[in-house]
Amino acid sequence: MTRLPYWHVDAFAEQPFAGNQAAVMPLQEWLDDAVLLAIAEENNFAETAFLVPDGTGAADYELRWFTPTSEVALCGHATLASGHVVLSRDGGDVVTFRTRKAGVLEVRKAQAGYELSLPVTLVEQRNDADLLSALGASGEVFHSYSGAEQTAIILFENEAAIRALSPDIRALGQIDIMAICTAPGEEHDVVSRVFVPAWGVDEDSVTGSAHAALTPFWAAKLGKNQFTAHQASQRGGDLVCRLEGDRAWLGGPCVTVVEGTFYLSG
Repeated sequence: MTRLPYWHVDAFAEQPFAGNQAAVMPLQEWLDDAVLLAIAEENNFAETAFLVPDGTGAADYELRWFTPTSEVALCGHATLASGHVVLSRDGGDVVTFRTRKAGVLEVRKAQAGYELSLPVTLVEQRNDADLLSALGASGEVFHSYSGAEQTAIILFENEAAIRALSPDIRALGQIDIMAICTAPGEEHDVVSRVFVPAWGVDEDSVTGSAHAALTPFWAAKLGKNQFTAHQASQRGGDLVCRLEGDRAWLGGPCVTVVEGTFYLSG
């Protein structure tokens, strides 16, 4: 029986039962990919983050993320949660993570709790009737042309339209993309909801990687490099977004909900 350390963290949350759940599991060395996926399926969160000490010197840790069905190229909230675990456990103000497809990511302590640096995702306007049909709504569609993940931003008129969305999840699951539905907010500068059923997450609670696309998108529209954002999922979560060059800085707190041991047989 192998014992693995396990943390359950609510990211972008000031208290338990809010924000986005992530499992964080520091390892001494990588397990087989099939085992990592099985653990993520067992945890059944949007993402499980696995980290091992980075022997290359490029960063403090290597980091990978798995949904219950697949490995993903970038996950913001589970990176923030990983930074929270490492900095709470080991002390310090900054930790860096080397990833396979998103470069080196940084989490540092900040007034809001933590700040996370992600590479921006850039989008351009395109026609996508299938995506709008699956969403059951009309909006302007923008597809990514750079960034770690295939992303679409769908711009709506107001917050009420975002909250009223009821997409066809089965149809949306046939489209291999992260669908970020967004509009100007009422109490926040920006509001969004994020649907990723093709990657095993019907609706995500608070999505850091989506805000890597929303940060440059809304910075241009709002005419300012820092703004507040709210993801209007059932759990909900708030972020402070800041654009610095080709990096999106996302700020928010984290809460540890469970710390324990994962038992792996075999």
